[in-house]
Amino acid sequence: MYSVQTFNTISPTGLKELPGSRYVICTGSDAPDAYLLRSHSLHSCVLPASLKAVARAGAGVNNIPVARCSARGIVVFNTPGANANSVKELVLCGMLLSSRRIVEGITWARTLQGEDVSRQVEQGKRRYRGPEVMGKTLGVIGMGAVGVMVANVGCALGMNTIGFDPFISVSSAWGLSREVQREESLEALVARSDYITLHAPLNDKTRDLIGEAQIARMKPEARLLNFARGPLVNQTALLKALDEGRLACYVTDFPDGPLAQHEKVLPIPHLGGSTPEAEDNCAVMAVRQLRDYLERGVVTNAVNFPTVRLAPRPDAHRIQIVNRNEPSMISQLTAVLGKAGINIADLINKGCGALAYTIIDVHDDIAEAILGELRAIDGVVRARHIRPPRP
Repeated sequence: MYSVQTFNTISPTGLKELPGSRYVICTGSDAPDAYLLRSHSLHSCVLPASLKAVARAGAGVNNIPVARCSARGIVVFNTPGANANSVKELVLCGMLLSSRRIVEGITWARTLQGEDVSRQVEQGKRRYRGPEVMGKTLGVIGMGAVGVMVANVGCALGMNTIGFDPFISVSSAWGLSREVQREESLEALVARSDYITLHAPLNDKTRDLIGEAQIARMKPEARLLNFARGPLVNQTALLKALDEGRLACYVTDFPDGPLAQHEKVLPIPHLGGSTPEAEDNCAVMAVRQLRDYLERGVVTNAVNFPTVRLAPRPDAHRIQIVNRNEPSMISQLTAVLGKAGINIADLINKGCGALAYTIIDVHDDIAEAILGELRAIDGVVRARHIRPPRP
C-alpha cells in the first residue's frame, strides 16, 4: 500500500485515480510515500524520510522547496498545460476588459438611480469607450502551453501576434499558428506591442523580467497582462509608470499591496485555473504521474528529474536509483549486482543537472542487503525496489 498525503482541496475526479486496493489517501501521515497539493507551501515543512515524490496540481512550483527535495532524492512533479485552456480564456477576458473599460462601466452603471437611467447611460457612456483588439499587436512572452494558446487566439481575433521565447520547445512549436511572428528580443517585442501578456516561469533569471527599462520602451497606451507570476513584473517601476500615464492598464491575477486599489489596475483574485475543468485536469494529471513513478518508476513532467520511461517487463523486478550526476556511477551500480550474480535485463540512465536517475530491470528478487550496498555507494541518494505487479 502507498500512502498519499493531500494538502488543499484536491478534485475528487483526480483522487478516484488512486485505487483503494493500493493507496491510502490521508491529510496527515507519519510516513507518506507522496504529497499531493495545489498552493500549500512546503517551505517550512520537515520532509519525512519516507517521502518519495511531491506532485503539484498546477504549473508553478514556487511553493515547493525543490532544491531540498532534490538533495533528498524526492521527485517533484507539476502539471504543465493541464489548466492552459482555463488560463487562456481568462487572458482573453482580461485583454477585453482592459481595452473596453467594461468593469469601470458596470461599476458606474450600478450607481445610476431615478426614472431616467437610460438617458444617464447615453450621456455618460462615452467615458468608458475603448479600442477594439482587432488589428492591434499582441506580444506574447513565453511560448509554453498557455502562451501558444493565447498567441493562436490572438491570430483568430485578427491581431498581429508576435512571440518571444528563446527556449521554446519542439512540442510548443508544433502547436503554434504559422501566423505568429517570432520576435528576436524582449525589448523589441514590448516596443511593438499594444497588448503584452506574460507566460514565463518564475525563477532567478525571470524575476523582474519587466522592469523600468522594459516599461520605458512600451507605448503609453499599451496594456500589460500578467497571468503567470506576480514577481515577473517589478511593482515599483510598474506603479510609477501607471501614475505617470506611461502605461494604460495592468491586468494581474496576483494583486498585491497597492495594486489592488490602483485605478489603472484590474486585480483578478488568482482565478487563472479556477474552473472545475482545470482543477479536474490538474488533479488527474498529477495523480497519474505519481502512480507512474511509485508503481513503475516512470518520470514525466518532473522539474528536478530527467524524463525517464522504460517499458516494464511483466516478470521483472525494478530498481530505482537517484544519484549524483557523476562519472563511473553506472559501473559501480552494476558491479554490486554482478557481484551478487544478478543479470540485468534492461537499464536506462539520464541526467538532469546535478542529479541522475537510473532504472534497472532484473529477473531476480532484490534482497534488502543488496539495496543497502547500492545505497552505500558514494553519490547514491536513494535506491528503491519495485516488485512486479501481482497477477
